[in-house]
Amino acid sequence: MEEFKGGMIMLRRLEEKDAPFMLKWMHDDTVNCWFRYPFADVTLEKAKFFIKYSFDEENQHFAITDSKDEYMGTISLKHISEKDHNAEFVVASRKEVQGTGIVERAITEILRYAFIDLGLHRVYLKVLADNVAARELYENCGFDLEGEFKDAIRLRGRYRNMAWYAMLNWKEKDV
Repeated sequence: MEEFKGGMIMLRRLEEKDAPFMLKWMHDDTVNCWFRYPFADVTLEKAKFFIKYSFDEENQHFAITDSKDEYMGTISLKHISEKDHNAEFVVASRKEVQGTGIVERAITEILRYAFIDLGLHRVYLKVLADNVAARELYENCGFDLEGEFKDAIRLRGRYRNMAWYAMLNWKEKDV
């Protein structure tokens, strides 16, 4: 576990008690405006349903928690491929957590899990190209820009570019 500003962060499986805290970022327009999924429409019941089925061999969603085990965000590995040894990375956090260092530490932990525990070769992500803060975060965490897809999605009535990032296994870089 990593320390942040006097506390600890932990990743654990999502629990039903996290649902009301999840809704905080899902219903915050300044956070969910960067996502394609209509999170503003998610109800408490839908959040609980997601949590119930949030962890299997292909998709693993974790809660980012503080030292008091309070939910701060969700960090995920999706589309985990045993064949290709890769997975898609996704993170979303409550607005009040952004800029505190919690998300950066959680990313380090999920990458450690992906590369060491799961033995993955590559972790990738896609982000709206105009989400400058997220792009800086990913680059600061060691992700490399692989390219940008022009007009890749239509979101809220306009076409948007997507930037693709990836990171290769830390252990393999040293070999």
